[in-house]
Amino acid sequence: MQNAQGTPFGVLDSDFGALHEECGVFGIYSRENLPLAQEIYTALFALQHRGQLSCGIAINLDNGDFTSEKGMGLVPDVFGKERLEALLRCGNGISGIGHVRHSPVRSAEPENIQPLVMRYAKGAIAIANNGGLTNAVDLRRGLTAQGSVFQTGTDAELIGSLTARARLGTENIEDALVQAMGRLCGAYSCVMLSPEKLIAARDPYGFRPLCIGRLGETWLVASESCAITGIGGTFLRDVEPGEVVVMGKLGLTSKRVNCGGQKSLCLFEYAYFARPDSFVDGVGVHTLRAAAGVRLAEEFPVEADCVVGVPDSGIDAAIGYARASGIPYETGFIKNRYVGRAFFQGTAKEREIAVAIKLNPIRAAVKGKRVVLVDDSIVRGVTAGRIVSLLHKAGARSVHYRVTCPPFRRTCYYGTDISNPETLLANQVPLEDIAAHLGADSVGFLSLEGLLKVIGGDSCCTACFTGEYPVAPPTEIEDDIYAMPVV
Repeated sequence: MQNAQGTPFGVLDSDFGALHEECGVFGIYSRENLPLAQEIYTALFALQHRGQLSCGIAINLDNGDFTSEKGMGLVPDVFGKERLEALLRCGNGISGIGHVRHSPVRSAEPENIQPLVMRYAKGAIAIANNGGLTNAVDLRRGLTAQGSVFQTGTDAELIGSLTARARLGTENIEDALVQAMGRLCGAYSCVMLSPEKLIAARDPYGFRPLCIGRLGETWLVASESCAITGIGGTFLRDVEPGEVVVMGKLGLTSKRVNCGGQKSLCLFEYAYFARPDSFVDGVGVHTLRAAAGVRLAEEFPVEADCVVGVPDSGIDAAIGYARASGIPYETGFIKNRYVGRAFFQGTAKEREIAVAIKLNPIRAAVKGKRVVLVDDSIVRGVTAGRIVSLLHKAGARSVHYRVTCPPFRRTCYYGTDISNPETLLANQVPLEDIAAHLGADSVGFLSLEGLLKVIGGDSCCTACFTGEYPVAPPTEIEDDIYAMPVV
């Protein structure tokens, strides 16, 4: 995997078929007269690594008077000074939510930008979501047949629509969301504003992370703890799989009607998606990645002169590999953080130039040396091969590729953009031939057993490696964007 945990993101993977980022959500409830738009803006910066296609903010000024701003692009591009000040001029508000989004190209239309503000018989709600529903097509078809009208292709709109329908027969919005969850299959971690509350929910399998924090008397909820600590808050705990959390005048309350089942957090949250300074389900991401590097050194030792990590998500594991092997760690690449998505063009030559501009090897660190190159994953292998080539051109004597995930072989239906298995390197090239295919001297993928041992259990989803899906995959995928799940 060659996409990095820095800013800006997505240049390498957007055209090369590598994994894309997840979406990120954030919510805040406050009676302390805080400038909520500013707090959400700062938190979205901390979550920018989870999505760079679009972003948005919705504020509940008071009693369901919602205002929102959103657009295509990175957080600082969408929320320039004028746009952010326009939000702040509306008032500080009592609650708000924000969203950063990655989405497949097929669903990149502006109408799919979140949060969504939806009005129904009981008033209004605003909602943002991270995940992928496996029964979205069936739900949308059934609701449309009953007269529902959909303005977007998002799972967020489906969740909001089901909640609004259920609210007509329940005492409160949280009970309506609990009832709606009974019809949802797949992955979702969502935040929702009602006129008086901030509600957050995580699917019963816990595919995607969600956590709770506090800033004084202000309540916070986020995809990752880095967004909470990034605005000066204190991380309290994770939202349990299946839990619905309510933040309002009564403080923090929750409903655990859907809790207690099999837990299946996406394993790749640990390996790649989450920021190194985050804690996900009680596990420090940096510590885990370094431990994966240690395990990788045990499973695939090699005689070498230096260990280099692919920036940025391979660096923690490279440090672990170096520590365990006794081989010195070197900063082998400089990453240009100012190459945006717009740089990309369509030709192979232009893509090759883009890789060279995005990552540049440090010749003095690798020339004449046997290099261990540590990465978090290899998807199609296109960029991996080009990175190996860059090291050889910089004078590396040999390159030994080490990967902290098993080979990808299956489609993900829970929010990670892995689609056609036929395009995955491990399904195209025998494992024993991958090194030659990449131009490397050797390749080693961390075993699934080794990775699970590092995590400390088997409570993770491994479907993209094994094809063993915790929730049944969709029975059909339609080409119509408004029938497609959109994270």
